[in-house]
Amino acid sequence: MIEVNRRDFSALCIQDSFNKRLRIEDYRGNISSMIYYIKRELNKHQLEKVIIKSRYEQVQSWLQHGYRLEATIPSYFNGSTAYLMTFYESQERQVHNHYAKENNLLQKVQLLPLKCPETLLSPYKLRKAIKSDAKQLVTLYKTVFTIYPSPLHDLVYVQSMLEDGTPFFIVEYEEKIVSAAAAEINTLYNNAELTDCATLPSHRSLGLMKHLMVEIERELKKKYVYCVYTIARALSFGVNAAFHQLGYAYSGRLINNCLISTALENMNVWSKDLSTLTSES
Repeated sequence: MIEVNRRDFSALCIQDSFNKRLRIEDYRGNISSMIYYIKRELNKHQLEKVIIKSRYEQVQSWLQHGYRLEATIPSYFNGSTAYLMTFYESQERQVHNHYAKENNLLQKVQLLPLKCPETLLSPYKLRKAIKSDAKQLVTLYKTVFTIYPSPLHDLVYVQSMLEDGTPFFIVEYEEKIVSAAAAEINTLYNNAELTDCATLPSHRSLGLMKHLMVEIERELKKKYVYCVYTIARALSFGVNAAFHQLGYAYSGRLINNCLISTALENMNVWSKDLSTLTSES
């Protein structure tokens, strides 16, 4: 995260060279000056896409400068909605690959009934990950993802996540990690992104990810984090179905958002308000 402070604006930015994008996580001040800064950064670092988390009051200003709204995250800013405004420096980057196919998949997903996971069957075991799990987690992510937007193939990186207290949960089968997921908490705005979801192919269709999500939600509620969101591969029926059936609401799609496996992929945005859950949930 880079903190940018200028005379008439300030911003928190992530320069993501791997995915050739610039993410503006927060900002305040003069939008025209920010746009000049963004344009310069795009050219300087050969980036192709900008994603800005905007408040409602500035949406019209971004639209007037050629940005477009791709998704929203309700309650992101301590109860206020975040509007994900995007701009493309590259014509090719904004082409909608598989958009109709993704819409058809989404419609099928949204027809599914809401459904809580059933009891986790033996010999599967769910628990919170610890530092000694890092090596197995790296193996899991290398097996599931040839390429991934964050460095989950790096043992030191995964160890640091576990040391920092990132809510990370795993499912084991015969003492081998077969499924995992985590949550990145934003302590300033009290929200969390569910991320790093992976299940070995031989253990899919068993609802393991649903069990992980429910456990992470419980952990987040203990920390008084109520806004939870995630981005899911738009062509993955299983992942999108899992979030829909757990009560997450679809709120948009980020085009050619990040490299996963072998290519840039469109990502669906899902969110949920944990404050509406009962204390027993």
